[in-house]
Amino acid sequence: MEKGYLSIVLHAHLPYVHHPESERYIEERWLFEAITETYIPLLDMMEGLAADQVGFQLTMSLTPTLLSMLASPLLQERYVKHMDQLIELAVKEIARVQEDEALLPVVMMYAEKFRHTRRRFVEDYDCCIIEGFKAMSDQGFLEIITSSATHAFLPYIRTEQALRAQIENAVKVHYVHFGKAPRGIWLPECGYREELDHVLREFGIQYFMTDSHVFQHANPSPAQGVYAPIVTPGGIAAFARDEETSKQVWSAQEGYPGDYDYREYYRDIGYELDMEYLNPHLPVEGLRLNTGMKYCRITGKQSEKQVYNLEWARQRAEQHAGNFMFNREKQTQHLAGNMHRKPIIVASYDAELFGHWWYEGPMWLEELFRKLDSDQETVKLSTPAAYLAEYPVNEQCRLAFSTWGRGGYGEVWLNDTNQWIYRHLHNMEEQMIELTDRYPVADELTGRALNQAARELLLAQSSDWPFIMDNRTMVDYAIRQVNNHVGRFTRLYEMLQNGFIDERWLAEVELRDNLFPNLDYRIYGTGRYRDNDSNYENDGNVRVQSSSSGFKILMLAWEYPPMVVGGLSRHVYDLSRTLARLGTEVHVVTCHVEGYPAYEFEGRVHVHRVRTYQAANLSFMEWILQLNLAMTDYASHLISHYGVFQLIHAHDWLVNQAAKTLKYQFGLPLVATIHATEHGRNQGIYTELQHQIHHQEWEMTYEAWRVIVCSEYMERELHALFQLPADKLDVIPNGVIIDDFQTIANTSEPVTQGAFAMPDEKIIFYVGRMVREKGVHILLESVPAVLAACPEAKFVLAGKGPMLEELKNRALELGVSDKVYFPGFIDDGTRNELFRSAYAAVFPSLYEPFGIVAIEAMAAQLPVIVSGVGGLAEIVQDGEEGYTVLPGDVQSLSSRLIMMLQDEWNAKAMARKAFHKVIDCYDWNTIARETIGIYRRVLVEQAQQQTSQEAAATIEITGGLQ
Repeated sequence: MEKGYLSIVLHAHLPYVHHPESERYIEERWLFEAITETYIPLLDMMEGLAADQVGFQLTMSLTPTLLSMLASPLLQERYVKHMDQLIELAVKEIARVQEDEALLPVVMMYAEKFRHTRRRFVEDYDCCIIEGFKAMSDQGFLEIITSSATHAFLPYIRTEQALRAQIENAVKVHYVHFGKAPRGIWLPECGYREELDHVLREFGIQYFMTDSHVFQHANPSPAQGVYAPIVTPGGIAAFARDEETSKQVWSAQEGYPGDYDYREYYRDIGYELDMEYLNPHLPVEGLRLNTGMKYCRITGKQSEKQVYNLEWARQRAEQHAGNFMFNREKQTQHLAGNMHRKPIIVASYDAELFGHWWYEGPMWLEELFRKLDSDQETVKLSTPAAYLAEYPVNEQCRLAFSTWGRGGYGEVWLNDTNQWIYRHLHNMEEQMIELTDRYPVADELTGRALNQAARELLLAQSSDWPFIMDNRTMVDYAIRQVNNHVGRFTRLYEMLQNGFIDERWLAEVELRDNLFPNLDYRIYGTGRYRDNDSNYENDGNVRVQSSSSGFKILMLAWEYPPMVVGGLSRHVYDLSRTLARLGTEVHVVTCHVEGYPAYEFEGRVHVHRVRTYQAANLSFMEWILQLNLAMTDYASHLISHYGVFQLIHAHDWLVNQAAKTLKYQFGLPLVATIHATEHGRNQGIYTELQHQIHHQEWEMTYEAWRVIVCSEYMERELHALFQLPADKLDVIPNGVIIDDFQTIANTSEPVTQGAFAMPDEKIIFYVGRMVREKGVHILLESVPAVLAACPEAKFVLAGKGPMLEELKNRALELGVSDKVYFPGFIDDGTRNELFRSAYAAVFPSLYEPFGIVAIEAMAAQLPVIVSGVGGLAEIVQDGEEGYTVLPGDVQSLSSRLIMMLQDEWNAKAMARKAFHKVIDCYDWNTIARETIGIYRRVLVEQAQQQTSQEAAATIEITGGLQ
């Protein structure tokens, strides 16, 4: 059994270099060298391990710009031509060194390598090596993560819209190439700043990589150091690289790549042979370049270098792999003895180290993976995603601004050599937002110009250009690239301002800077959290929606997961998340729950949990008062920081006082959802407490601009109880996330009844609160008659509440305790297992405004029996989607149960009809859109009212004179 994990993470990135106008740009060779020396050798290594059934796990970022270049037909064609030139040069070199017995094997090694690489590229991958990485990912060996769209240094981006554009387009590109959204991200240069995590979470990112010193300065200091992830306030996991493993590979003094038997990088024939000899094989005549053919080994510090020997180098790679494994074993044993969980050691590197800078790097990795798989059991390879699956709960800390660059902060990307670019970049961000707000809808040509302006901004933001300026390597090229993108953006901005677009010039620019064909400029709009077309889920799926609402809603609810008292919690949870997917910015203010953060951005919903001012020795109504005071103060503070919301959506009377106060304080319209009434629960109002609650319900419906109820039954009830006009009420049913229950119904796993029943028993399932209004006592009274006719029946009554002990005693009195099982509260997983294994579900409520649990059972394709009361009577038509029985009538319930147990074919037929009804009527996407329609109606009516009032005031002031 392993004591800990090692996670190898490689960051593969190149800036976007694309010059269709000329083949003379030597910067394209950055890509060609990486394919030849790093990417295909890594694919060879992985595919060889997979073929040998070696269990390995590797994490690798493939940045959007790199993917875009690898997918470019132009660059693919040029790469094949590049390889043909190298093969010709290698053949020519073989003839030149034919008599040199020491040098000839090295030249022949390169000739074979080039032929092999070209064959793999053209024949195995059809010129697109992305497919090779995808295959390794699909087989479970490789976890592919993303980076920002153009590898922008995110801490120096000024606006939230520009941050979102970088992350959204990265996720889009990843999905296009790999068929799923990325779970992790390599932040460019490991650059992090506070609040970046909220944007990452918005687009489904679960974790990111950072440097070790970030953890050292975290607040609070992580108890596990860098050997376990921490969670940011925004809910994203951060993994820090381990300095010891980094030093062992990276260090110029101590690192493996400096071994004397390894290939010398800085001795290339492109700088040593006669130019006339080399010219036919170079892209620019007379310009010396690396060819990749390097004949010397490092040898030592002396100037005289010896000829490279591949076998010697391979032996050293094997020895170094063994040494690295031994060190990780000892390190893991030490850590495991001081931690309460298995440690994870993150070894992160630039991918180009392996093969390009360190020629033997892929050999070393292969030997390491083979040894880890067969030679020890202490440390096991893993990925960050797999570690989070094993340890989903982690310590929460705040991380400060940081990078993995010189000094640990941002000086590499902002200093005297490159500071001039940021005034242009920040101005472009503001102008892009301005253009988007000016053109929320655009014709085809204008849309093309706007999208191209967004591309130019993204390309100008690449961190590679300021890095090159600081590093003083290809400085002229970096400056020229920034100036080109700034200049093209500026010209597009001026065209859009003037209303005239030079289509011919635009087409030329589109051809040159042609990355991200699915880019949508509207991501830069003010108040927009995402574009109209795509939404990204944490599970890696992409859901396509038809529209984005753009609303900003303050939602008040006293319960919200993990606090679950009744159906209200689930309703608010599902509604808010679906509204957020449709483009609404939702802030839920709810009650504090111990062990959960005061603020989190979860499921794209802003969740704010507030503590009551007093908690001890309070009556229920006093506690509610304290909660409303705390909600009011918190929401007032929230509005001052986030800006005024467009409306308030309050759920049930428990938040009435806060909703009413905020309505008048900020002049916001109020929408109220009434989930149930005190009168309905008790079949009347009898006590002083009930009178107080009843008054609060009335007041909320009075103060609300519109009132939402979940059934026609509730509409009639509120109309009668509170004399609400019919045109103030909207009926929107409750709903379910269909996919959650389709998985239950469609799973191919065998059904197991486990502890609930014997294999030959048919489970009749009830789940809900153990209170009188749910009618569970009626179901219990029906059991003897049902068992007399159908002895194979077994009743599972799940839930907790004040009647639970009474019901257990009654089962003993009836002599059916061996056939009735009370598991108490069950979680969603257990509930779903019972939905799978049960024969039928029964919900015999005496009062039920809606009946969400019946919808859930129907979505799981389980036959249902419900009482004909409230919303349940609207959901199930007797004999169509299930059976409806008389409320509180034991005989009616037992006879229908017997019918269902004795006619399995009809039970399944009704279940199929019920499932289709759920799809048609109770899907949350439909419900959320209807809710957005109500928001829109309220805001339109409010605007019309304000216009009328202003007109009336004008008439009054002028005395009606014309």
